Amino acid sequence: MLYSGCVASLRPTGRPAPARAARLRRRTIAFDKRAAKSFIRINDRIRAREIRVIDENGEQLGILQPFEALKIARERGLDLVEVSPTAVPPVCRIQDYGRFLYEKDKSERAARKRQKVIVVKEVKFSVTVDEHDYQTKKNQAVRFLSEGDKVKASLRFRGRQMAHRELGYKIINRFIQDVGDAGIVEFMPRMEGTILHAIMAPGRKEQPKAKPAAAAPAPA
Repeated sequence: MLYSGCVASLRPTGRPAPARAARLRRRTIAFDKRAAKSFIRINDRIRAREIRVIDENGEQLGILQPFEALKIARERGLDLVEVSPTAVPPVCRIQDYGRFLYEKDKSERAARKRQKVIVVKEVKFSVTVDEHDYQTKKNQAVRFLSEGDKVKASLRFRGRQMAHRELGYKIINRFIQDVGDAGIVEFMPRMEGTILHAIMAPGRKEQPKAKPAAAAPAPA
């Protein structure tokens, strides 16, 4: 017990306490994992011989060796982040890496929200479809197209109906004509097994025509 106590007392001053060291180690590991996931080099992972350095205020610090730039970053309590690895020399910025990732994630989420996800919605017909059912499904397709989605019109032949494929083509071709300018045919009607189908994309929206300027009144 006396020996272990002496060893503990010989610990050099200035070394982080075990709890603080563990927190620093977890923080470093977390940063390393996030950096690896984002394919971003930071701090000691920057391997270029020389880098162009920009500080946290956007000021150019010139071309430095990585260890010099990292020393400046650590003196300011910040990180050295490689922001343009393909430049010659690579461009690095002194900044808070956690905030950098937060802003990057925020901008990516905003871009995903603005991005329109195109969905292919299907309307199914049969050779024996009645007029009311046909009109209902055609109207559904027009609505889907107006909302920016693609439409797949499909018709399944059953049993002896395969001998009368022309009836199926007649229905699908009528559907394409009835949809009109609301859609553009992306894939013309074609057979796959016992199913005849065609795919339509949203039609181009016409730009509103500018109103002609009013004529100036004739002088009296």
